[in-house]
Amino acid sequence: MALVSLAFVSCVGNQSEDLTCYVNPFIGASTNTDVAGVAHGLGKTFPGATTPFGMVQVSPNTITGGDNGPGYSYEMKTIEGFAMTQMSGIGWYGDLGNFLVMPTTGPLKKISGKEDGSLDGWRSFYDKATETASPGYYSVNLTDYDIKVECSATPRCGILRFTWPESDQSRIQVDLARRVGGTSEEQYVKIIGDNVIEGWMRCTPETGGWGNGSGQAFYTVYFHAEFDKPLKNSGFWSADIPDDWPRKNWDVTSKEYLERVAQAPVIKDVKEIQGKHLGFFTEFPTKAGESSTLKVGISFVDIEGARKNYEAEIADNSFDKVHRQAVDSWNRELSKISVKGGTEADKVVFYTCLYHTLIDPRLFADVDGRYYGGDHKPHSSGGKFDKRTIFSGWDVFRSQMPLQTLINPKVVDDMMSSLVTLAQESGKEYLERWEFLNAYSGCMLGNPAASVAADAFVKGIRGFDAEKALEYAINSSARFGNYPLGWNPNGSSISETLEHAYSDWCIAVLAEGIGDKATAEEYYTRSQAYKNVFDPEVGWFRPRNADGTWWEWPEKGRLKDDFGCVESNPYQQGWFVPHDVDGMVELMGGREKVLSDLENFFENAPDNLMWNSYYNHANEPVHHIPFLFNALGQPWETQKWTRFICSHAYSDDPMTGLVGNDDVGQMSAWYVLAASGIHPLCPGDGKMQLTSPVFDEIVIHTDPTYASGKPFIIKAINNSPQNIYIQSATLDGKPIDEPFLLFSQIASGGTLVLKMGAEPNRHDNETR
Repeated sequence: MALVSLAFVSCVGNQSEDLTCYVNPFIGASTNTDVAGVAHGLGKTFPGATTPFGMVQVSPNTITGGDNGPGYSYEMKTIEGFAMTQMSGIGWYGDLGNFLVMPTTGPLKKISGKEDGSLDGWRSFYDKATETASPGYYSVNLTDYDIKVECSATPRCGILRFTWPESDQSRIQVDLARRVGGTSEEQYVKIIGDNVIEGWMRCTPETGGWGNGSGQAFYTVYFHAEFDKPLKNSGFWSADIPDDWPRKNWDVTSKEYLERVAQAPVIKDVKEIQGKHLGFFTEFPTKAGESSTLKVGISFVDIEGARKNYEAEIADNSFDKVHRQAVDSWNRELSKISVKGGTEADKVVFYTCLYHTLIDPRLFADVDGRYYGGDHKPHSSGGKFDKRTIFSGWDVFRSQMPLQTLINPKVVDDMMSSLVTLAQESGKEYLERWEFLNAYSGCMLGNPAASVAADAFVKGIRGFDAEKALEYAINSSARFGNYPLGWNPNGSSISETLEHAYSDWCIAVLAEGIGDKATAEEYYTRSQAYKNVFDPEVGWFRPRNADGTWWEWPEKGRLKDDFGCVESNPYQQGWFVPHDVDGMVELMGGREKVLSDLENFFENAPDNLMWNSYYNHANEPVHHIPFLFNALGQPWETQKWTRFICSHAYSDDPMTGLVGNDDVGQMSAWYVLAASGIHPLCPGDGKMQLTSPVFDEIVIHTDPTYASGKPFIIKAINNSPQNIYIQSATLDGKPIDEPFLLFSQIASGGTLVLKMGAEPNRHDNETR
């Protein structure tokens, strides 16, 4: 792995405790499908400035439209602006990208134009050698205008600093209509005093966004923005968009639509305006090297909330102070796990992955505790929890949320409280599986919030209303699950049945935890539903119709993509019985047959582990499978394959550093845990499987509010790229009898010592 120069601040020669120098936000920041070899693309992260779990992300945008969720792709050569909100690591046409700011000089242009030059606009080429990103900071030189742009952020505010050339017509312009995956439906903006604008952008499913409208995103971004130059020569543009024009993803990037916007009149004789496609600009002369700043407070509640956020977080702060505070906040979060050993590149991958896990679930409440609720009204948590949003459930229950139970248990508590209150406020009374700004998007499958609730509860994270969570999880199962038939007969029969069987097991765990024995017994029984889609005739899981008949078995068999499966094939999805591995093994023909099949599954995957029909690390359904070897008595295979995945599916290359969508931190969290030597096989069972650490020493700092507050230390003696096999393991000097630890043992603090070697320890008990 080669370190990417000029992209981030390297830690080489840096002896300080500044862990941000190991983070390269460009890793994964590409949506390129050609390199990925599949329509899902690559990491889809953004490189801009944000704070841990912050509401605001100030990031460059290179593209609007298409399946480009972060609004940025590393290989693109032009920038169309710097937005205040972004999504991280997602597909499905994305959303946010609101309040797009662009500094320009010369004649005013009212569209960004096209990178290929087919439509002229304000977008600019940029000097890749000047593009710099680190936690809480982004900078680039726009070559068309000779303008340097710097970005930083507080949790609820963004700041931009511009260094100008000499010009009689320098300008800051704001595209208020802009939205990734579509457009905002309506906007309002008002000039207040000499240097302030306030307003809002309302986003609805009718104008695209999340899932090109299918995600049901309905939100309004409110803003309070202050310029440090008076608005002496300012104005608006307002495009006349016919009522019958569609305004979704591809519509608003069409030539016809953009030409209509380009013809919008400039309006200077008013102080406020409301419309379908608005922009604002302010012009002023500048001297060479002169700088100016724009500060923006954001709220999803109202303008008053945006104003309060501004006053509380950024009003009196300079750009440099905001940047320093952002760096400090990142160092506090990153230092929750410290590592020694490995290469510099290994540390860059580790801390960049950790960084990506600390973006979501993000704050959704203002500084006064108010938040926009599921009934489209303001609410307050009364200080009981921090309202959070963006729960990519089907992805994050596997690694991301288990990681946060270790280092940020309050975030998990908050997320569950947020989902429970959303179910109440919306009137839906079930837990959404992919929540986005209160939207019940219905994306993906299963009942993943039940997993997060059960996993949190068994780990002692119980600030959320567990009884309500159980009630709503049961309602989710009733609405989408396997009963009354005992299997799911829809087009993704295998995936749905297996995922819901596990979710029902999680319901049982939660019910047992709160003392509801009858419900626990019922749902433990329901968790066996996976057996109902296993066909002994073909020896594997097979889609089943509502009348009990099987789908016709395809010529490619279990390698047939999407055969009763979501983003997978039956070979990949069929291993998902984490709650009953013994039962799964019995169905599949016994331990020896299963081990042979698992080895075949890994051996046939390509070395780069990009999208493929076998072990496809680029997508979530397989992420637990390496740890099945632990459960099957061959832990050395878990150790072998997790080390292989860490070195082949992750790197410090911006384009291919993540082999698939980061999916709101899931892909990155898998690495953080596996490279630390621990990872769950079955969230909710209270176990962390042991595997081969990438580093010689890992220190995890536990939260004293939820755990002991004592560090948990993992030491790998004689560790190296060759010595990947655990020869023996002790916890606080006592031998370990199984290839896993209980979460409670980690939460209590202590020292796990792993002695490493170059050959597998094939003894009956490899940890003795």
